[in-house]
Amino acid sequence: MHLHIMGLGVSEAAQLDSGAQRVLQSASVVIGSERQLKVVADLIGEQQTLHLPPLLELETKLEQWAAESTPSVVVLASGDPLYYGIGRWFSRRFHADQLSFYPAVSSIQAACHRLALSLQDVEVLSLHGRPLEKIRTQLKRNRTLVILTDKHSTPQILAQECIAAGFAESELTVCEALGYRHEKVTGYSADLLADSDRVFDPLHVTVIQVRGEGGILPEFPGIPDERFVTDKADGKGMLTKREVRLAILSLMQVSKGDQVWDIGAGCGGVAVELSYWNPDSQIYAVEHHPDRLQCLQQNRDRFGVVSNLNVIEGRAPCALSDLPNPDKVFIGGSGGELERLLDQVWAQLPDGGVLVASAVTETTKQSLLAFYEARMQRGDAYSQTTQIMVSRGDQLAGQLFYRPSLPVTLFRFRKTAINEERVYE
Repeated sequence: MHLHIMGLGVSEAAQLDSGAQRVLQSASVVIGSERQLKVVADLIGEQQTLHLPPLLELETKLEQWAAESTPSVVVLASGDPLYYGIGRWFSRRFHADQLSFYPAVSSIQAACHRLALSLQDVEVLSLHGRPLEKIRTQLKRNRTLVILTDKHSTPQILAQECIAAGFAESELTVCEALGYRHEKVTGYSADLLADSDRVFDPLHVTVIQVRGEGGILPEFPGIPDERFVTDKADGKGMLTKREVRLAILSLMQVSKGDQVWDIGAGCGGVAVELSYWNPDSQIYAVEHHPDRLQCLQQNRDRFGVVSNLNVIEGRAPCALSDLPNPDKVFIGGSGGELERLLDQVWAQLPDGGVLVASAVTETTKQSLLAFYEARMQRGDAYSQTTQIMVSRGDQLAGQLFYRPSLPVTLFRFRKTAINEERVYE
């Protein structure tokens, strides 16, 4: 069975070349939404048609047709199937030899052309079927966002998100029914749109030109402590402080696609920053304390890292049993199980994997020093350690003074084959 994933373009009529039309007319089955099937109604004959079902059902149908030796299936898409389209789903499940793709102009491209925006100068974000809070990872000063939306991310709701993030001066342009006779492109200020009762065409794209001072959501690594919800006021409580957090981010060096554990995540300072700056990695934050767990979940929503920050309720090492094997691990708290945790994590890390751990108490430091010595003796890690002592400016009797924090010792271990040559460390 061969699968043809076919973009129809932004128009009331299908924008297909003669080759794509022949494939469509000869297909055994044509799948699409009710609107898409109407668009190609004059191009297809008596072949079987199917309204696009949920993807789990579609997978079952495709398996059935393959077993029946169905020669070809066409799946209709709106624009470019491989750019925020259904094509990605197919490319992850079928070999390239089984697939043919037919790209067309997408609503994203059409919206940019209507507004004279260069595609390389915009950020595209799909909220279609995704949590609304995800927009908080993209709302930054002077950005232009092109948003694919659904009923949970209407233009009014997007305007409210802009205002809540300190970008009340933002301009939002709603591009409705692009390519249709009733196409409409309308601009609004965030303030005016937020309270509007206007009902927009379901087929629309929202373009946001982010304007204002912001200051609520981060622009660069090192989120101020007071921006986090914590179990004590003013960013205090069980939260890794900014200066130490930046050092941890640097030591972790998370890469695209990494699976990362944050053990003893507390209120989520490290986990949130790892998730925010590494959207293509999955972060698993393990915490058992009820109050801190609640703060961690609130910070996950506050900063919009709802797609890749996974909150795991429980105590390590038991809570780690169902997690995917990690590429990078940070241990910020161990509940008295540090030695056992170090051994288990080290066994699960692959060659090249990284373990970072912090210590404040002498007991914890001694456990990490023992682990450090063991790695040196075995020659199975590149190890380094740093002690950070931070003093922050404060006022005392009207005078500036520096209030010292407890020193934090950080250890980093990169797992290697025994006695592997160490390069570029």
